[in-house]
Amino acid sequence: MESLVVPVLILLAVMAAVLFAYRGIANRKASRSAAPVEPAPTPQEAARAAAAKLSEDEHRRLYALIAQGQAMAAIKLYYEATGEGLRASRDAVGALAAHPQPYRTPEAAPVPDDDDDEPQRFPYRYRAIASKGDVTREVSSNMLNDEIYGRIRTLARSGDTEAAANALTRHSDISLKQAREFIALLDD
Repeated sequence: MESLVVPVLILLAVMAAVLFAYRGIANRKASRSAAPVEPAPTPQEAARAAAAKLSEDEHRRLYALIAQGQAMAAIKLYYEATGEGLRASRDAVGALAAHPQPYRTPEAAPVPDDDDDEPQRFPYRYRAIASKGDVTREVSSNMLNDEIYGRIRTLARSGDTEAAANALTRHSDISLKQAREFIALLDD
C-alpha cells in the first residue's frame, strides 16, 4: 500500500498543474475576446492619413520613387520622414501606391469640381504620374483633382486619346504635344 502512495501523489500533482494551465489559457482567451476591437481603416483612409504626414517635397519624392518602381526606397523615405516603424511605413507606401493622393496643405480642404468644362483652381497642386519602362512623365496642376484625372484616364483607356489629351491641356499648363506624350503612357 505504501508503494502506491508516491505515484498517486505525483498523479494528483500533474492533474493539478494541467488544470491550472487550462484555466490560465481559458482566462487569456476570454480577456482577448472581451477587449474592444477597433475596425481597421479602409485602404483609402490609410492612404489619406499617410499622405497627410508628408511635406510637399517628401510627397513629390515619394510618388516619384513609386512611379519608378523603387518600393524599397519609397518605404525608406516614408520611414525617415515620419519616424513610423518599418511595417507601418511599408503599409503606408502600399496604400499610397494603390490609392494615389494629391498633396494637401494641412489647412486646405479639397473643393469638389462639378463641371470640368470651365477649369476651377484648387487650393492644392495635384500630381499625376505616368510611366512605361524607363519613361516617366509628371503633370502638376492646381486645376486637376482625382475626379477629373479619373475621367482623363477613362478616356485614354477607352481609346479616345485626343479627347483625353485635350482635357488634360484644359486642366493643366502643358502643351497638347506634352499631353499626348503623357496620355500615350496611360493607354495600356
